[in-house]
Amino acid sequence: MGITYDGGVAILDGGTLETVAEFDAEGFLRLNPAGDGRYMFLTEGDSFRLLDAGAWGVPHGDHSHYYTTEPLLTDITVEGSEPGHVVAHEGIGALFFDGSGEIHTFDLTHLDPQVDFETEVAQTEEPHHGVAVAFEDGSRFETIGDVDERSGARVLDADGKETARNEDCPGVHGEAAGPDGVIAVGCEDGVLVWDGADFTKIDAGPEYARTGNLFPADESAIMLGDYNEKEGEPMTQVALVDTEAGQITTADIGAAYNFRSLARGPEGEALVLAEDGQLHVLDPENGDEIGALQIMDEWSEPEEWQEPRPAIRVIDDIAYITDPEEQVIHAVDLTDLEIIESAHLNFVPNELAADEGQPAQGISGHEE
Repeated sequence: MGITYDGGVAILDGGTLETVAEFDAEGFLRLNPAGDGRYMFLTEGDSFRLLDAGAWGVPHGDHSHYYTTEPLLTDITVEGSEPGHVVAHEGIGALFFDGSGEIHTFDLTHLDPQVDFETEVAQTEEPHHGVAVAFEDGSRFETIGDVDERSGARVLDADGKETARNEDCPGVHGEAAGPDGVIAVGCEDGVLVWDGADFTKIDAGPEYARTGNLFPADESAIMLGDYNEKEGEPMTQVALVDTEAGQITTADIGAAYNFRSLARGPEGEALVLAEDGQLHVLDPENGDEIGALQIMDEWSEPEEWQEPRPAIRVIDDIAYITDPEEQVIHAVDLTDLEIIESAHLNFVPNELAADEGQPAQGISGHEE
């Protein structure tokens, strides 16, 4: 897994939590899994920079073969203005540049730590803080809007012709892929869902009820989302978005949380790392709390979103949780709901990204 900090990025062994590599980098750093189970993209200045996390799997019949190598922060970059979201879907990666509205797409199997990879470049109608999803047939889903107002999403075919459009999603942000080709994005008043053929708007109810980040789970129609009815106020409720039934229900955590606080468990559980220092586990079907574990002392969200705050990422049945105040990372067994490993870090952890080392959807082939 990778962790950014002021001045660099570190790669940790997911089993021992040992820091196995550190790389110097400048500026505010963001880290995004490329989507193939091995590589990540480090957002550094006006570029996405390829990082080899050093572990991966290759499918071979009814099983996979697994490999490791030394992690490497490569010199391979994709340049552009204000690099933003990275999305992988059906074996295709999409890099979105907010400042230009450019979308760079590429085949995930072409990533190599020694060789530059080619991207196909498309352009949104107007530059904005957005996101794109590229499909295997060459079509794509992309958000629409401009630098002042984001309004919805559209779908284009392989020739770049618009085939569907919906502008009923003010403040569109975030992206999550569900089963059966579902793509969902958050709005300031609900969630917009693309089912592969049509758009459907799921209204939250209140005039303002923002969901800006969505978290799916395998084979589940329910997505976990953040939920804020008062702009600028702490969030204490989460959204449970049933994309199949077209309904949004909320669950109150009883403590504040933020955009780095949410994840899904191995059985689709909704996980919320709250400012009371607890990991709250919810049943996604009804929002009932089914477990809680004290991880750290109480904490408060910093004023600036770039500043370090606790973060959570899940691989299989292990949740990795950072505690910047104590410079610690914990590994939590979600089956028994207990901390099974902790490690002190020689830096203050900021953003946390996890690569499973497993073959991702759309990745195939046998490596001798």
